[in-house]
Amino acid sequence: MLPRQRQNYILDKIRQTGGVKVADLVRDLEVSDMTIRRDLDVLAQSGRVVKVHGGATAINQRAAHEPGFGAKSSLQRREKEAIAAAAAALVQPGTAIGLSAGTTTHILAQQLLEIPALTVVTNSVWVADALHEGGAPDQTVLLTGGRRTPSDALVGPFAVAALRTVHLDQVFMGVHGFDSKAGLTTPNMLEAETNRALVDAGRQLVVVADHTKWGAVGMNSITTLNRIDVLVIDDGLDPAARPIIEEDVGDIIIAEVPGRDASGWEAV
Repeated sequence: MLPRQRQNYILDKIRQTGGVKVADLVRDLEVSDMTIRRDLDVLAQSGRVVKVHGGATAINQRAAHEPGFGAKSSLQRREKEAIAAAAAALVQPGTAIGLSAGTTTHILAQQLLEIPALTVVTNSVWVADALHEGGAPDQTVLLTGGRRTPSDALVGPFAVAALRTVHLDQVFMGVHGFDSKAGLTTPNMLEAETNRALVDAGRQLVVVADHTKWGAVGMNSITTLNRIDVLVIDDGLDPAARPIIEEDVGDIIIAEVPGRDASGWEAV
């Protein structure tokens, strides 16, 4: 059994029972204790499980739980950097784009600093600050204003009203999670409403999300998967998920993460 197959088995067990023991996995999969612990390390480093003494448990996936910007910034950093680089290649000089709030879109903003004559509309304090501090002199940055969330998004009626007055070439959106039934989701009701207005403002919707976001469901839906024109995701995506996503999404760009081999292991 390949490492990715073992890890998917472990994830399925955790989803069913809430946790697993190393000893049980050694028996069920007929591999060594060290092999299982390495699998759990990979899963924990990618943010999909929490390691505990003798095994692992599920990540807290409460639908209304909203982590802060700082907490999310350290998760899947290399994946987000690869995704941001691939997404930045889609942006042309002289266009008007929207960037939602989020840690991946913040990294994307840092990749756009040298693109000339770019107009960026955003509801993210972090995105606006990155472009204001280091962007090309002929760039224009418009911050919507609104009520600030724990993840530093500006949301609510003020932000929605501002977004309804603009027409953008592309919208780049980060999400809490996405799922074949729930679509794009967020834990925050006001952020969902604001992001819907941002989606409606753009001619093309580009979703930037690392592989751990697939299957995660927040309390509030933003829009359906078939609204996504382009999904930019890293190569840690479960191969079994791709045909499901392709049924609804216009195009999928897989960003390769340096140091990860075809089995999902990190190179040493």
